[in-house]
Amino acid sequence: MQDPTPTSGLAPDRYAVAGNPVAHSQSPFIHARFALQTGQTIDYGRLLCPLDDFAGALRRFEQDRSAGVARGCNVTVPFKLEAYALARRRSKRAELAQASNLLRFDEDGWFADNSDGIGLVRDIEGGAGVALTGQSVLLIGAGGAAAGALGPLLAARPARVVVANRTLARAQALIDRHRVVAAGVTLEAAEPGDCGRGHGVVVNATASSLQGAAIPVGPEVLAPGALALDMMYGPAAQGFLTWAQQHGATGRDGLGMLVEQAAEAFFLWRGVRPVTAPVLAALRERLAAAAA
Repeated sequence: MQDPTPTSGLAPDRYAVAGNPVAHSQSPFIHARFALQTGQTIDYGRLLCPLDDFAGALRRFEQDRSAGVARGCNVTVPFKLEAYALARRRSKRAELAQASNLLRFDEDGWFADNSDGIGLVRDIEGGAGVALTGQSVLLIGAGGAAAGALGPLLAARPARVVVANRTLARAQALIDRHRVVAAGVTLEAAEPGDCGRGHGVVVNATASSLQGAAIPVGPEVLAPGALALDMMYGPAAQGFLTWAQQHGATGRDGLGMLVEQAAEAFFLWRGVRPVTAPVLAALRERLAAAAA
């Protein structure tokens, strides 16, 4: 499906997903569906950024007005920390995460936000139907994806959140930064081999799935019937989902989170909030057809 075509003589506002790699991204499909649903006219593409020149690639994208005005971008791996550093202004949730998965190109400079966490929470509670209040949550990883997720997870008021990371000091720094918003929630840092037992929600925010690496934690972390969500999707997430199901948990990939965080970005850019359920259904159908 192509992005919507303009309905007037004006070129559409331009957006892109910026990352490396980026060819696999489903964001253009998602935002095209949002635009059609809401009657917005946009041009959304992919922006492959050199690993050593992310800032330059973004500035060239913004300054090239030959096909319309660039209004913003989503940011994916490995540039979320760099995107945050480049912004002139930042939302509170981006400041907590110190990472940004979306930028808005305002006249007075780039504005950074982070919709990863709210996208994750909305998918867990709305998509998977699992209430986070009172849960024991294990968040695996302490990089940009985990940093974006932690604040909104805490806002959902679980009883306990454990952040597990191979470098314990990095997990500790992440939770120390979030203690200001953790009132009433037990917040702990741990190594993957010693991160507790019986968590009701387990979220894999590491790159282990993308790299085809071993599951970073043991099955004892899963409570019976736990929700085990990998932020990746497609073949990259399958190993984690299979592991979860083999140990009595409900596996869920990151497609719902992807759609929900995109909806938050669309709202920030366009001021209109799309309905996500039909877009997620269409995306799953699209990927299933591609895999057949």
